[in-house]
Amino acid sequence: MTTAQASESFLEQADPYRRELLAHCYRMLGSVHDAEDLVQETYIRAWRSYDKFEKRSSLRTWLYRIATNVCLTALDGRDRRPLPAGLGNPDADPRDPLDERPEVLWLEPIPDAMAGFDESTADPATLVASKESLRLALVAALQHLPPRQRAVLVLRDVLRWKAAEVAELLETSTAAVNSILQRARAQLNEIHPTEETVEEPTAADQRELLDKYVSAFEAKDVQAIVSLFTQDAVFDMPPYAVWYRGPENIAHHLTHTCPVGPGEMRLIPTTANGGQPAFGTYWRHPQDGIYHPFNLVVLTLTKAGITHSTSFFDHTLFAKFGLPTDPS
Repeated sequence: MTTAQASESFLEQADPYRRELLAHCYRMLGSVHDAEDLVQETYIRAWRSYDKFEKRSSLRTWLYRIATNVCLTALDGRDRRPLPAGLGNPDADPRDPLDERPEVLWLEPIPDAMAGFDESTADPATLVASKESLRLALVAALQHLPPRQRAVLVLRDVLRWKAAEVAELLETSTAAVNSILQRARAQLNEIHPTEETVEEPTAADQRELLDKYVSAFEAKDVQAIVSLFTQDAVFDMPPYAVWYRGPENIAHHLTHTCPVGPGEMRLIPTTANGGQPAFGTYWRHPQDGIYHPFNLVVLTLTKAGITHSTSFFDHTLFAKFGLPTDPS
């Protein structure tokens, strides 16, 4: 087989795994931008060493081995990516000035389209497990774990690898892997509530709530907006380090700090992190009358209402989500 034929053969066999490897790298890094770079690095390394692939494991497993090691190398000495509510600061007084921290590497959302969710073909049980493993709150909690703990937890609990397989990848013992997993689970349980405690609304109830959300935001009807939030809802907006808890504080921020006026906002729906509702929001500037990207909002919904709203002000995310620069 010629080099060109070998390269073509590798790409043909490896390309179907690209999106799930992206989701894997995202869980590890908490950044869709970094995940894309590391998947590319994974494929470059795999292509260069494909002639040495002995097929003792599947190609998929081999690619995951490479991707995990690439992620661990990238994480060496790097700070975790938080959300504002995960910095350890108490919730803020909305009367205080905003505290912008552009130097912090913040957690990013991931578009469902990039993570490869296809509800029409996926096994329902597998689909639910995959979605839950990408929830924004869970990925934020994973960032609190040291890199090796993070890798072990993802490989064992998300990908369902055997302890011996993880031990071989990390060049350690099965007993050490089980010990790392136990510590990782214990730490994660302190940070992140179990999924069983979260009851999501029915599809019809969700559509109704989101329709009300869009109408209220586009009219900037603050009382209508906050009526959709639960009493202990969290509202944060990286790169600002402050975060607010509860409808009263959220209402104060929207009324007195948010610069957008009634009728000046437009929302375009999308989905993020395993089916979480999200919106690209646009502000029609009074100066030019044109809608400009404002922020990307990701919501966490329960039967009781919205429990968490995170507004990402990184405008590069609009392209990742396939959102237009100008929605008009």
